[in-house]
Amino acid sequence: MTVASQVKQTVASLKGARATLENMASIEKTPATRNLLRSNTEKLNLIIERMEQRVGELERQEPQYSGL
Repeated sequence: MTVASQVKQTVASLKGARATLENMASIEKTPATRNLLRSNTEKLNLIIERMEQRVGELERQEPQYSGL
């Protein structure tokens, strides 16, 4: 497994975690907990963005792995 494909798998897992946090925030009744979940979702969004940028860098460095 290439580094690019490992990073892509990590991004997919992070997106799953983000969806879980969003779902939990939507059903949470306690405002403080809901805010915490939303805050963590925003942080996770930043991490996902950076990881996706890294995938692009890896694909530019190793074009044979593009699209894997």
